Amino acid sequence: MLRNSLFKRYFAICSMCVISSVMVLGIVLLAFASQFLEREKYNMLARNARQAAAITADSYSSSTGSIVNSRILTLAYGVLASAIDAEIFLTKVSGEMAFGVHMRGPVPQSVMKRVLETGIYEETGLLGGVFAEPQYVVAVPVVSDNVIVGVVFTAASASDMNEFMRSLIEMFIISAVVILIIAFILIYFITANLVKPLNEMLSATQSFSQGDFSVRVPIAGYDEIGKLAMAFNNMASTLATTENSRRSFVANVSHELKTPMTTIGGFVDGILDGTVPEEKRTQYLQIVSAEVKRLSRLVRSMLDSARIEAGELVLNPVIFDLSEIVRQAVFTFEQVITDKRVEIEGLEEDKIMVFADEDLIHQVVYNLVENAVKFVEEDGRLSFRYGNDGRMVYMAVRNTGQGIEKQEMPQLFERFYKSDKSRSLNKQGAGLGLHITRTILNYHKGEIFVRSVPGEYAEFECSIPAASRCEKT
Repeated sequence: MLRNSLFKRYFAICSMCVISSVMVLGIVLLAFASQFLEREKYNMLARNARQAAAITADSYSSSTGSIVNSRILTLAYGVLASAIDAEIFLTKVSGEMAFGVHMRGPVPQSVMKRVLETGIYEETGLLGGVFAEPQYVVAVPVVSDNVIVGVVFTAASASDMNEFMRSLIEMFIISAVVILIIAFILIYFITANLVKPLNEMLSATQSFSQGDFSVRVPIAGYDEIGKLAMAFNNMASTLATTENSRRSFVANVSHELKTPMTTIGGFVDGILDGTVPEEKRTQYLQIVSAEVKRLSRLVRSMLDSARIEAGELVLNPVIFDLSEIVRQAVFTFEQVITDKRVEIEGLEEDKIMVFADEDLIHQVVYNLVENAVKFVEEDGRLSFRYGNDGRMVYMAVRNTGQGIEKQEMPQLFERFYKSDKSRSLNKQGAGLGLHITRTILNYHKGEIFVRSVPGEYAEFECSIPAASRCEKT
């Protein structure tokens, strides 16, 4: 379709431009050549007419009013006429023939009047019926003793000029046809070369519509088409990444939802059909309750993630004490911390004031503390530290333990990502906590970093707008 539309239109437009250009050039060239050659013909006839008039004036006798030596005049007219392939004759002032070729009639008085008034006359025609075929005619007066005694006419056939113009037109047409054929061939291949990347892009988009994002458009240069191809390939890479993320998202959601639902369904069916003994029903119901709560947390996390990515998150920034939020989060996990005999450092800090959405930052802190408590080893240590550069407040949470492998760090903040270690240590997480944490911090123009030494510790540091920044603005 693209080739049948864009290719044809572009080829037709270029062809019409070339044809129009050649036609305009030909018309201008032929008009200029015609005018130039006609002017040259008149000038040549005028020069010879003046020479003939001068010779005639020398041979004219004022006393007798006639030509003294007609033999010399005949010879001179013959030489001048043969030199330019023309006819030369002399008329009286009245227009009647005086000397030269035989005429069909006298020269019209209108012609004679113009010659006598202007000193020269030019015409392309029959000279009022004097000639049977069109002629280029130039006439000049013969002056003797300051008196006009006659008029010399020089005439050359116009058919020779017409024949020359016909030959010139034929040569131009042949040359134009050859040029147009060459131009059409060049335009065809140039147009095909220009349309080819667009056809490849069209073919690629058809592959994209079928779910194949592996197709790429070859980049032949760095012009506009090349840049378009580069942008197209970048878009294809982005689409491929997005599609892989979507598939991964669906797979992970299915997995994370299936596990608790299978557990709940199995235990409930066992209780209903009597498979589970009555004395163990309370124990199994407690497991079902825990799985329901886990499922609720998973759904809530996915809803939060979807709401954030849909741009529905609205910030309500206020000034509050970040250190107090951290202490509240730590107290939430007091039982787990006590059971693991974990040592806590850094909770004694004075007020650390920030300007942010308190509920969202509470979720950030909760996620980071929960992650640290989850992976700290028994008899380990949790450390909190703060920093302030006047613009951003920095809060870091460090836990001792197995740490994070370097190759896993770039994936930690992806949705549903959980390393093998995390799955072996704790199966309650959905892999959304760090993703939501990073998204919330990005909404606050903040960032989050991770540092780790495998076998020693893992540390997450985030930045939040400082209250002093709000006061300055």
